[in-house]
Amino acid sequence: MLRRVLHSKIHMATVTGASPDYMGSITVDGQLLDACGMRASDAVLVGNCRNGARFETYIFRAPVGSGIIEVNGAAAHLVEAGDRVIILHFADMTDEEYAKHRPTVLLIGEQANRISRTIWYEPDQVDGD
Repeated sequence: MLRRVLHSKIHMATVTGASPDYMGSITVDGQLLDACGMRASDAVLVGNCRNGARFETYIFRAPVGSGIIEVNGAAAHLVEAGDRVIILHFADMTDEEYAKHRPTVLLIGEQANRISRTIWYEPDQVDGD
């Protein structure tokens, strides 16, 4: 059986632009994608920390080091430049794959869209009761 689990996360990125007339997607700095294993065309869930809006879209790759986090298409109406967002990427895994997987989480600091720290979540541990 496959279960959908967290693959990776970009935590508290800053939206640099919102373009409702552009084809739908979220454009993300390639440096962030490379650091967490997300790829162009991957489906992601985005949560806006300012207003609570959540939407699913797919990734376009921005130039490495550009700092770009731009929401395009209809979802651009759910964000404003300067909003902080959480970008979540999921994967379908077997229990065996899950046991070996450590989701990569990029913590974005005060410097816009630069990684302040990378952490890895441990898989759920069951206490032997």
